[in-house]
Amino acid sequence: MHIRNNDVLLAEQSYWRLLQLKPDDVEALHFLATEHLERGETSKGIDLLTKARDAKPDCAATWHHLGAVYLQSGQFALAADSLQRALQISPKLFVARLRLATALEESGQSREALFAYFRAINDAQAQGRWLSDSTTAPALRASVKYAMDYVDAGRKQVLEETLEPLRQRYGRSELRRVDHCLAIYLGEQLANLPDSRQKPKFLYFPEIPSQPFYPKNQFPWQSELESVSSVIRSELLEVMEKKQNLEPFLQTGEPKEGEELLTSSGENAPSWDAYFFYRHGERYAENCQQCPRTAELLDSIPLVRIRDHAPETLFSVLSPGTHIMPHRGVTNTRLVTHLPLIVPSNCALRVGGELHEWRQGECVTFDDTFEHEAWNRSNQTRVVLIIDSWNPDLSDVERAAVTDLVSAIGDLNRKAGL
Repeated sequence: MHIRNNDVLLAEQSYWRLLQLKPDDVEALHFLATEHLERGETSKGIDLLTKARDAKPDCAATWHHLGAVYLQSGQFALAADSLQRALQISPKLFVARLRLATALEESGQSREALFAYFRAINDAQAQGRWLSDSTTAPALRASVKYAMDYVDAGRKQVLEETLEPLRQRYGRSELRRVDHCLAIYLGEQLANLPDSRQKPKFLYFPEIPSQPFYPKNQFPWQSELESVSSVIRSELLEVMEKKQNLEPFLQTGEPKEGEELLTSSGENAPSWDAYFFYRHGERYAENCQQCPRTAELLDSIPLVRIRDHAPETLFSVLSPGTHIMPHRGVTNTRLVTHLPLIVPSNCALRVGGELHEWRQGECVTFDDTFEHEAWNRSNQTRVVLIIDSWNPDLSDVERAAVTDLVSAIGDLNRKAGL
């Protein structure tokens, strides 16, 4: 009541009396600590907050408050410890993470500060904050702007350092297009895509041909793949008969994504299943063992191999009536090849508005950064072998650079909570 009446002195006296009866009352300890801090009595404020922390050690707000006081008083190691504890309890406290980043930077831990600033920004924006001045508290605007500038500079430094060994080994001219690619990724240059139908979701590599479909003569390995397609198909049929290790292709944990991407032209629910040989770079050993000839062939192909990202190879199983709605891929540095193995009528693929009807045993390769969709309008199951391979218009040095670059970007994003 005294606080509502702006009678702070009486409120303070009431809280002191409350502490005589309940020495561990957290609300009272916080209020009195704040009053001491506003009067410049830092040590008394810290003492009261420490008592609140000990009384309720699982209270993230107390750890955050204590960390903020330590930070303001220049005790950066103690600030970092307290703020990290607050974030262990409540990871989405983006203001606490912003303060943690400051404490880490002041302690000379620049790389750790980069990750903390980056995650603070991402967490805040995921909650609709720090998107503009109007979504940022006035008292935080300068700090948030500083954090964004720090992240921009820090990310660039990390990625430039990633490429430097290759520059030293092969010369800067060999990585000229990679440098252009990085500048586009960092927002320093416009992509200026030559075909308006193409829009990579993640990484655009410039100055290479832009086309929805690619001719077979650019992939010498496809002729061998096609020549043994019957062997691959026989292994597929055993998989389909056993119905083991098939799993949904979409595994984001977001049911809405499946609802938006998959529709059905029939009465049955749409279904897109996969039998993975590799996913996100991880080899599915059991599946490879069950299909030894297919696995052997895949290992002989120049697949994209990037830690935690690629390759992704699988039997793609589309149930009757299922339509994979238009969507786009992440980068034009790699292309997608389909080897059709079971192809009923009324099944097709459309890339960049151009229609392709699968023919059993005949490879088709496309750039999935063009909007594409696929459908099975038959009453039978459709299956293709999907293979991710390098875009043939990249040199070996550029492939090595993209491998290192994407790995580094992935590491940065994971540490930022993405």
